[in-house]
Amino acid sequence: MSKSTRPADIYLRFLQLAEALRGLPSLPSLDPLEERILGTVARAMQDGERLCVRDMMAKKELGAPATVHSRLTSMREKGWIMLTDTEDTRRKQVTLTQAALAHFDKLSKCMVKAVEKA
Repeated sequence: MSKSTRPADIYLRFLQLAEALRGLPSLPSLDPLEERILGTVARAMQDGERLCVRDMMAKKELGAPATVHSRLTSMREKGWIMLTDTEDTRRKQVTLTQAALAHFDKLSKCMVKAVEKA
């Protein structure tokens, strides 16, 4: 990293590169709450945790249960998440689709690129 590059510059470069991804044809865009939900699901998957729809709706930081449920439905229709069966057929596990995982791969490449230019 050059002496004239501040850590904030790397982050801002990453944001610029990530924003460019939004213009590429892939999955439909997400609203801010859907992005938070996506991050929550991704972190849970990374930690090996299982989240069902009810678990997501119970997360107070995401808002009202009905709002979370409608966003999960929207995200499923957009191709970001899928619901898979569990041992209890009444409960559905929320997981990322392959397309969502590919999106995170692209974001990771943006991060690496931002650091390399430092």
